[in-house]
Amino acid sequence: MNPAIPLPLTVLTAQELYLDAVRAGLRPGKVLTVSEWADKHRVLSSRSSSEPNQWRTSRTPYLREIMDCLSAQSPWQRVVFLKASQIGGTEAGMNWLAWVIAECPGPALCVQPTTEMAKRLSKQRLDPMIEACPELRARVKDRRSRDAGNTQTAKEFPGGILVLTGANSAVGLRSMPVRWLFMDEVDAYPADVAGEGDPIELAIARTRTYPQRKIYAASTPSLTGQSRIERLYEDSDQRVYEVPCPHCGHMQPLQFSQMRWPKGEPRKAAYHCRSCDRVVPESGKTFMLANGVWRATASSDGITAGFKLSSLYSPLGWFSWPEAAEQYDKAGSNTRDLQVFFNTVLGESYAESGETPDDRRLYERREDYPIGKVPRGAGALTAGADVQRDRIEVEVVGWGPQGESWSVDYRVLYGDTSQPEVWEKLAALVDEEFPCETGGTLQLLRLAVDSGFNSLVVYNWARTMQSPRVMVVHGESQSRAASLVGASRAIEIGPQGQKVRYGIHRWPVNTAIAKEELYRRLRLDAPADGEAYPPGYCHFPMYSVEYFEQLCAEKLMTRTVHGYQKAYWQQTRARNEALDCRVYARAAAVASRLDLWSEERWRQVLDDLVPRSVDELPAYHGIAQVGLSPMPKFQPQTMGDPWLQD
Repeated sequence: MNPAIPLPLTVLTAQELYLDAVRAGLRPGKVLTVSEWADKHRVLSSRSSSEPNQWRTSRTPYLREIMDCLSAQSPWQRVVFLKASQIGGTEAGMNWLAWVIAECPGPALCVQPTTEMAKRLSKQRLDPMIEACPELRARVKDRRSRDAGNTQTAKEFPGGILVLTGANSAVGLRSMPVRWLFMDEVDAYPADVAGEGDPIELAIARTRTYPQRKIYAASTPSLTGQSRIERLYEDSDQRVYEVPCPHCGHMQPLQFSQMRWPKGEPRKAAYHCRSCDRVVPESGKTFMLANGVWRATASSDGITAGFKLSSLYSPLGWFSWPEAAEQYDKAGSNTRDLQVFFNTVLGESYAESGETPDDRRLYERREDYPIGKVPRGAGALTAGADVQRDRIEVEVVGWGPQGESWSVDYRVLYGDTSQPEVWEKLAALVDEEFPCETGGTLQLLRLAVDSGFNSLVVYNWARTMQSPRVMVVHGESQSRAASLVGASRAIEIGPQGQKVRYGIHRWPVNTAIAKEELYRRLRLDAPADGEAYPPGYCHFPMYSVEYFEQLCAEKLMTRTVHGYQKAYWQQTRARNEALDCRVYARAAAVASRLDLWSEERWRQVLDDLVPRSVDELPAYHGIAQVGLSPMPKFQPQTMGDPWLQD
């Protein structure tokens, strides 16, 4: 074609121009999914991320389906993420909020547990995200500009607004209708906000006028029966992330029960495939995550998608399998540390400590060792006494390394507890020598006597004993003390009304902590033949059914008090003396510092119980230095140890 020859012009009428414009306006542009938008536009700021740079969903591939369920193209209205800590749940929510601002503007609400946490999220994560992403900076004005519509708790953008508030703010939860709702760490929400009801329900009520709404709830769980995120997850299709074994290809969810490591060496932990049992090293995690798929395990209501993930899925370079094993080992039998492990590492609610053990199972696993004789493995004795009107019930418990215990004897001393005869029987128990299976004898390190009934009689008896091996205790189920045994308090009053400094002292025992610990230990399974007993395992001789029914006579319950869920122990049968005696025997062990004994000390104590020739006995250290009367002969179980001091 000759460029010198002009082309004929096409003249469009006004109507044709108008119709072309309408057609162009009706032609939909492609709306990106949340993961697509994040991969294209999200930039991680050095102020809020340990890996600043362009966002890559491939780094955390398990988040792709979660984010895309929050996209406009997805039919799911509610997305629930029950998760461990530091797995990316909040970052997925941040990507979604950024997508809302850039792709689907509308009114959005982000709810944190408290208003202060909402402001912190805005300052530490939301503002850096907006500053780092050109797509967001173009829509949300700089906070420093006049009339920016950008404050710590509200971000305006063309077509919408994002409000940040706390679950403790009734005003913030009822402020406006919203289409997009992000509820973060819902297990930390109060049960009731300002007397107006559940903050989750108040927040969800803000979305009712939007048929195409999206609700995202994410949280680390807490206690079973109290966990909000667990209840929300149970109402969903309950998806789990299955990954392939690098060796055999078998698809499986990562479970902590498949972790293996040499005893005492958690840094050598590795994963074992459920199918081929071959070792999968930490380096195999990248392949597994990249090829994983979400699989629904329950039927759904059609609008709620649920996802559950533990820290075992953390990408390479984040939280490792050996770190998980190490945290579990460090938790040991400590109830609070175990709850932290279950919640933040496994992403599971914690229930073992509160659920009542099966008394029939405990009865069936009794062991055939002689009552009244200290079994092999026990190197220290304590006792707990529960005082009733017509009797004193006492349990003698033997203790070994790592909290392992043996019930040595359970006695009922009958007699009117207002009279001295029954107390003389209890005094004789303090000085009694119990034969050991390995040879030698042991006496009680401490006897803890409950003063809840007939307190003055208990105080008078303890005064006449004048022994540091007798401690007066008082159970306090509502105690605020963080430890099982609190600091002792002087309770003896002098003639002028003052407390006698060196008189009778009473130790508060946090029975809630003690029962949680005991019930968790009672739920431990006996090991297979040839394997070691787990830390905290409880052994029992051939006691009657009644003993085990009393031992399991309480149940952990919850109730709402002033809008908050409170746990309490409820007695399920008339008699529970065996439980009380065990709790006080445990308190005596704590007061005796048995939990602090080193492995070397336990070995020495157990070795000293084995009879040897006189020439082999260690030198006598002298009991008098710790306030006891000198002993006429060497007794290894009471030789000058500091646990006898208050």
